[in-house]
Order: sequence, then structure tokens, then C-alpha cells
Amino acid sequence: MATGCVTGERRKRKRGRAGAAWPPPPAMPSPRSIRDRRAGSSSSSRLEFLSLVSQRSPAAPDSPSRRKESGGSAAAPLPEEDCMKLNPSFLGIAFSSLLAIDLWASKRLGVCAGEGSAWGSARPLMKVIEVSGHGIPWLLGTVYGLCQSDSSAAREVLLNLLFALLLDLVLVAVVKGLVKRRRPTHNKMDMFVTISVDKYSFPSGHATRAALVCRFVLHHLVLAVPLRVLMVLWALIVGISRVMLGRHNVTDVLFGLLLGYALYSVVEYCWLSPLSAPALFALWSH
Repeated sequence: MATGCVTGERRKRKRGRAGAAWPPPPAMPSPRSIRDRRAGSSSSSRLEFLSLVSQRSPAAPDSPSRRKESGGSAAAPLPEEDCMKLNPSFLGIAFSSLLAIDLWASKRLGVCAGEGSAWGSARPLMKVIEVSGHGIPWLLGTVYGLCQSDSSAAREVLLNLLFALLLDLVLVAVVKGLVKRRRPTHNKMDMFVTISVDKYSFPSGHATRAALVCRFVLHHLVLAVPLRVLMVLWALIVGISRVMLGRHNVTDVLFGLLLGYALYSVVEYCWLSPLSAPALFALWSH
């Protein structure tokens, strides 16, 4: 019996030591403590969210409403040149399109620009036509006619023709110097007797002179109908040859023909006569 009691007491002591070593079971939280924890965590998360928003707000893109509000005060107006580039006018678009068509057509029609071109074999003939419309042969021929003429009426016509040729040279040189349009890239600079302004192409001096001389001759010389037709054809062929040789663009020739036609009206308005310019007629009469 004594041994049984001892063993029982030992078992109770072991159980007591084991129970003291184990951790006690956790206590169940109350509903109030749970609500306090949730409120604290929500408030801390809101503070973190607000801090993130405040850090990102300077670099965040503006909304459309903010752009509308600050657009009138903060946005600077575009310069006038930039506005013109962004919104080209109708005239600018039309001019650019016309220039592109002009360059394209001139290159296609320059069939005699070189020996290896499509019509390269006709280049010598085109150069003869080029010389026929040059200013030097016409000036020399007019001066020779004045020196050899015995008629006062013929001297009056030839003197006004000389005045028209000189006026044509000056006007074409001035316009070329102002516009400064380069000759076509496929042109060969082997022209007959050139000066400094002849590196520019607008307007065509040959076309201007051909139209001026054609209208002058048709008004002041009595010619048969076939000769009058040949005179008009000569003026047109001179203009066409300038494009075929690659000397000029199409618009250079067209403007030259119009300028020469209008220049004759100026010559008629300033017509020189023995009454208006007696010194000149006295000079050539001797």
C-alpha cells in the first residue's frame, strides 16, 4: 500500500510539472478590442494612401478639366510663323503644287538636254534656234540696219526696235536678279554668250524677246500671210526649244512670252519720233 501511494504522488507531481511548463491557452479577444484594431488599421491605411497621392500629384498628368481651366492663363500662344506652318493657306498649297508640276513637266520635256537624252540628235538644231532668239544677233542686225537705212520712216521703226531690245535686256536682267531662280538641274551650261544673271532662269529672256519682236514686226512691217504665220511659229518654237534644251522650266517660258507681249505695249506708249527725240534721229541721220 505504501508503494502504491508513493507512485500516485509521483504521478501527480509529474503532471503538475508538465502543466506548469506548457503555455496557457490564449484568451479569446473581446468584440470591442476587435473593433478598435480594425479602426486603427483603416486610419493608418488612409494616411499611407494620402501620402502616396500627395507625392504623385505634382508629376501626375493634368486632367482635361484642369487643362481647360488653366489653358487660358498658363498656355502661351503659338508664334504667327508656327501657326502659318500648321495651317497653310490655300494659296500656299496651290503655289507648292504648281511648282511641283512645273518641275516634273520641265524634266519630262527636256528631251534635248544632253547628247544622251531621248532626242539628243536634235540638240544641234535646237541650239541654232537658241542663237536665233539671242539678243546679240538682234542688236547687231538692228544697228546695221540703222547705219544702212536711207529712209526716215525705216530709221524710225529700227530706232524703236533698238529701244525695245534694250528695254527687254534691262527688264529681264532686273527680274532675274530679283527672283534668283536657278536653272534646271539637267541643264548644261554651254549657252551662247552669257552674262552673270544668265545663271538664273526666271523669266526666259529668249521667250520674252521672241514675243516682243514677233508683235513688233507684225505691227510695223507689211508681210504676206505665210511670213506672218512663220513669224508666230518662230516665236513659239523659240519658247519650246528653251524647255527642250533644259535651259528653262515651263513657267519661265510662259511668263517670258507674256512679259514680251506686254512689253510691246510699253514700247508703243513710249514711241520715239523725230518730234519726241530729235537728237537721236539727228544722230542716226548722219
